[in-house]
Amino acid sequence: MTTSTTPKISFIGAGSVVFTQGLLADLFAFPELRGARIALHDIDPERLETAVAAARQIAQARGADPHITAHADRRAALTGADFVINSVQVGMGEATRTDFEVPARFGVRQTIGDTLGIGGIFRGLRTFPLLKALGEDIAEVCPDAWLLNYTNPMAMNVQYLVQATGLTRVVGLCHSVHWTMHGLSELVGVPFEEVTYRAAGVNHQAWVLEFRHGGTDLYAKLDALIEQDAQLRRRTRVDMYRRLGYYPTETSEHSAEYVPWYLHHDSEIDRLRLPVGAYLDIVAENVAEYERTRDALAAGRTLQVEGTMEYAPQIIHSIVTGTPRTVYGNVPNRGLIGNLPSEGTVEVPCLVDDSGVQPTRTGPLPAQLAALNRTYLSTTDLVVRAAREDAPTFVRQAAMTDPATAATLSPDRIWELCDAMVEAHGDRLQPGLRTLLGS
Repeated sequence: MTTSTTPKISFIGAGSVVFTQGLLADLFAFPELRGARIALHDIDPERLETAVAAARQIAQARGADPHITAHADRRAALTGADFVINSVQVGMGEATRTDFEVPARFGVRQTIGDTLGIGGIFRGLRTFPLLKALGEDIAEVCPDAWLLNYTNPMAMNVQYLVQATGLTRVVGLCHSVHWTMHGLSELVGVPFEEVTYRAAGVNHQAWVLEFRHGGTDLYAKLDALIEQDAQLRRRTRVDMYRRLGYYPTETSEHSAEYVPWYLHHDSEIDRLRLPVGAYLDIVAENVAEYERTRDALAAGRTLQVEGTMEYAPQIIHSIVTGTPRTVYGNVPNRGLIGNLPSEGTVEVPCLVDDSGVQPTRTGPLPAQLAALNRTYLSTTDLVVRAAREDAPTFVRQAAMTDPATAATLSPDRIWELCDAMVEAHGDRLQPGLRTLLGS
């Protein structure tokens, strides 16, 4: 066991109240973690107060007796932490609207805008200054802590954290593999608990390499269902599967943004029912859900909170108790996937026990999958280099390599769009990247 049975778990961005509630419900489901020290940090006093009230109610409902503290000061929340869960969204809904509205004026369509594309690029750039400060704090006040990152863009953020802060215990966590396999199991009529699978790639663009039930390859059953159902063939990820031979591990809304084939064409948007701008509706619903939670707590009503099966609580439990598990984590490649760049962030199975999180080597991907992942990682690398080297030209070059942006705009217009985004985001960006370069 590498840490205390009463670990300190620090939540950075605890004001993401609904998400924080789900994580706490998962944590307190483990008897060994019911006495954990929970430190909640957020820069919004109202959201922090709401998070504390929710945490106490969830603990009571789960029969837990944690020590819960609230901190406006990040370093105080981090001091002595064994685990740090980061779910910060820099700029909140206002910045997200900028990420959609400015590109839309240039004719660029986005659905989610949090991973690649212009939205993902600038979401990363406005997040990096926070990550640098967070990494520096961790190095000083809790250097042995595991940083479990949920903030997107995942691949950019993990690469930046590792390269810019020197932290080594960094794992990016996303539920896309888990819920993709749940959905596929349901689709083919096999209980999820009986399915074996293996996936690898990059975050939001990993691939189901194996999908089996006992000795049976379930891909054959999936093929038959797709052949019989015209509506299944109207899903982007199904279309990608039919053409590439392996099922992608993220939703159709996400998957459409990382390739040049769909969003630039009206006919494809109609055929695949792509919801352009969908994330703005999600942002609005997240705000409404937070307000409902806040008002319910203020009125003394009981929250109905379900577990979420997220990886962070499972990782914490495994490290604290030595219980072995396999989760999917986003980590530096360093040869884990042989035909992807070594410095890039890849999503692979990770073994977890009291030794920590141990990524597994998956070998090379099929050539067609690696080709797409390499383009994704090239864009990501240029964004990280832009921030690390204070090089605004790299921002524009990253946008030029982005598949969906390059399919829509000429080089001059891409540079003009980047200038417009720099002006719109202003001081959310580090000073060296606020330069306007023209076309």
